[in-house]
Amino acid sequence: MRISASVLPVVLALAAAHETAWAAPPVPAPADSVETIQLRPGEPPVVSLTPDLLYRILVAELSAQQGQYDDAAQELLGVARDTLDPRLGQRAFQMAMSGRNLALALQAAREWARLDPENPEAVAASLALSASSGQTDGLARTLARRIESADDKDQAVVQAVGIVSKMTDKRLALDVLDKALAGVVKTSALAHLALADASWAAGEPRRAVDEAYRAQALDPDSPDAAQRVLEYGLRVEPRQAIGDTYAYLAKHPNQRSLQLLLVSRLTGQGQFDEALKLLGSMRSQTPEDFDLLYTEAEVNARAGRYEAAKALLNEYITIQQQRRKAIADGATSAQADVSDARLLLVQIAERQGELKEAIQELRSIDEPNLRFQAQTHEAVLYGKLGDLARARATLDAIKPADRRERTVVVLTRASIYRDAGRTDQAVEILKAADLDMPDTPEIKYELGMLLHQQGKTAEFESLMRRVIALDPDNANAYNSLGYTYVEDNRNLPEARDLLERALDLDPDNAYILDSVGWYLFRTQDYQGALEYLRRSYDQLPAADVAAHLGETLWMLKRRDEAKRIWSEGRKADPDNEALKATLQRLGVTLP
Repeated sequence: MRISASVLPVVLALAAAHETAWAAPPVPAPADSVETIQLRPGEPPVVSLTPDLLYRILVAELSAQQGQYDDAAQELLGVARDTLDPRLGQRAFQMAMSGRNLALALQAAREWARLDPENPEAVAASLALSASSGQTDGLARTLARRIESADDKDQAVVQAVGIVSKMTDKRLALDVLDKALAGVVKTSALAHLALADASWAAGEPRRAVDEAYRAQALDPDSPDAAQRVLEYGLRVEPRQAIGDTYAYLAKHPNQRSLQLLLVSRLTGQGQFDEALKLLGSMRSQTPEDFDLLYTEAEVNARAGRYEAAKALLNEYITIQQQRRKAIADGATSAQADVSDARLLLVQIAERQGELKEAIQELRSIDEPNLRFQAQTHEAVLYGKLGDLARARATLDAIKPADRRERTVVVLTRASIYRDAGRTDQAVEILKAADLDMPDTPEIKYELGMLLHQQGKTAEFESLMRRVIALDPDNANAYNSLGYTYVEDNRNLPEARDLLERALDLDPDNAYILDSVGWYLFRTQDYQGALEYLRRSYDQLPAADVAAHLGETLWMLKRRDEAKRIWSEGRKADPDNEALKATLQRLGVTLP
């Protein structure tokens, strides 16, 4: 057997590992396999590296090189059991995780933890996988015992949170954490912070706020507690949360990150004057903090006060340019800061419909890391102006530095034609690129989506499956294929599997939450659908999501609430076809 160069370091490392003894309870080894010598009680066995053992390790590593992770994990797990070597148990666990075989990974993690029971990483991996598999019996008791016996209680709490966070059922996770932390909540602010986060994830904002306040009562100076009082309190009692945050800042005036968070949340709530007032106070305290100029410009831009925003940005650019002249190149971030300001000026110009002005700002960007982004954006703006010739010329002038940039240029070119209503040409561009770069999942994904718009469902499905094969962590591909099945009301069992995988990869993605909610609607789990669709709509109050959420409320006999959501969706997008079709199908007329 020829051993490849990339396998040799692994084999040598594993061989060297067997020169060191490991503590573990002895188990019988198969005859003619390995020689295990048990020393005095409490001392580890010493394992001789035999030709058979070396061969089995090589087989496992070669299997992994060929992508056969399950075979590799099974072989290494057997070797770990025969040799009592926890490092081989860890390697088996890693292989199983690479192959996304959670059942096999759980076996390996348990073996690893059995062989090295004092290793917190091994024990955590075993408990986490048990939790993610829904095996929570005794988990809370185990975590509680670990916390009780730990010298560093806070570190033990952090480890417990990490384990419980792997559970997909967030309500059950909260219940487990509740029991695990019962012995320390009276004295540990960190425990209450953990419960606040778990409550929020479980959809219990009221309790999340209460836990944040309990943490703050135990540690009044904690910025983490104050941050959660603000974040979670805004959902429950916004006025009180903001007031309590001001009270905290009055005692801790140097908590800049919390001040900026409050500015951000005030802006998000449309309280622009209040946000600007707070920024003014911050600037008076630290007049040399020129970053606040940029933040003030952002708030004005969000408020639609574009002229004020532009004046602040130009002042900021002048200051940064002066810094750049006064300080040696590379010793300041002034060049990057100026480019960021110009990008915001580009956004403002686009909102004002001044696309040519936006192009001029893009051409003024001299930050090397942003030149490619600026050039592709310039091409997009020419496309919006209807000047496809200039858009093509701008893209043709770009010299991509690598395959990623080549891909972006292709996708930008296709999007310009798509947005111009020339979908057929966009498809041809992507098909040509797919032949040129056949294993590029981004190109296949965009091509599949355009073919789906053209009604070519079979080609779309084939491309999505190919994207998943090339990029198994592509949440969008799982979601697009799963949602298509749900929308067509077919292949629902496979749609469930696809959407579960998408949700595992990107649990807070509003589009995926909408798809999962719509799947639950199709299976008549209206209460479950409501939970996911509300989470989606909170992030993405779009007309399509409003159509789904409204129909779910309608089926739950909450008709007034459904009409309110639909009205919001129609206001956001009066011509949305999905919303209009929903209203027509249900015979609903909105005022």
